[in-house]
Amino acid sequence: MTEQPPRVLLADDQTLVRTGFRMILGADGIDVVAEAANGAEAVEAARRTRPDVVLMDVRMPEMDGLEATRRILRGAPGEPRVIILTTFDLDRYVYAALAAGASGFLLKDVTPEHLASAVRTVRTGDALLAPAITRRLVRRFAQPGSDTAALHRDLAPLTPRELEVLGLLARGLSNAELATRLHLSEATVKTHVARILAKLGLRDRVQAVIVAYETGLVSVGAGEAAQQPTERA
Repeated sequence: MTEQPPRVLLADDQTLVRTGFRMILGADGIDVVAEAANGAEAVEAARRTRPDVVLMDVRMPEMDGLEATRRILRGAPGEPRVIILTTFDLDRYVYAALAAGASGFLLKDVTPEHLASAVRTVRTGDALLAPAITRRLVRRFAQPGSDTAALHRDLAPLTPRELEVLGLLARGLSNAELATRLHLSEATVKTHVARILAKLGLRDRVQAVIVAYETGLVSVGAGEAAQQPTERA
């Protein structure tokens, strides 16, 4: 059976942006099921149409994209994936949105091919950002242990091996690189990552990177030096 194309909600206060994105996605066989000109409309449209992916502008009137993302992603499993749209590469809003559960971000001058690919990528459950890019955001904005940290997670449920995997993942290593570094199969690495996400109640690897920094498992500003457990599970 052929997989159904992603169903997308476009949320942006600029009509021309929405029109352009609708045309690009439509040309790639992706259905835009609703549009919204502000965050409040986006929340209502998401509840009404249950899209697979939301393309969410950050700065909108009435309710911004950050609050709209929080509200859309609050609730039972099966929520849509959210991609943040921004004109800023390293924007504090982007970091906060990722911590709130967004699966990645795109600059508004994204190419048509990249836009369609991004929608299909997050629809499958993958994060859009490479961990290394997320790390740049985290190192700029994360405040480990502070009241302003966007995510708070107790790492106690993780085994020593899972803590090691999380620390290396936060440094930007891919599954293949993790497998080589830890002398494991990629399948075993994927199992460890899945268990980390499940135990900590995280949506994807992007949030895992944020948690690693905000809990102090990896030090902000420490470059490639990461705090790594030495025990092995």
